[in-house]
Amino acid sequence: QVQLVESGGGLVQPGGSLRLSCASSGSIFSIYTMGWYRQSPGKQRDLVATIASGGSPNYADSVKGRFTISRDYAKNTVYLQMNSLKPEDTAVYYCNAEVVIPITGAVDAWGQGTLVTVSS
Repeated sequence: QVQLVESGGGLVQPGGSLRLSCASSGSIFSIYTMGWYRQSPGKQRDLVATIASGGSPNYADSVKGRFTISRDYAKNTVYLQMNSLKPEDTAVYYCNAEVVIPITGAVDAWGQGTLVTVSS
């Protein structure tokens, strides 16, 4: 009933920039928090940044000052601007949203993931 579709991943050199997008679609009443998580091979999925409806952004310490999360409420879309990328930022990035849908109420939705590779 809810789909999150990410785009914008790819290969970038250290110091470069990428912008990820995540569009939500389906039977959505409202969206509370939207955010980005990432997972490297052999590691757990970690929070990168989140933004609550009408709230301030929250960032992992490792990306503060380099990444910026923003949200288009009219389009139910969340963005992640990533600057000064480092090799350790290489991971699959997943979009997440807490979505309110008919009958069920609040559900936790995930995108399929988009690969970001930072390498020279």
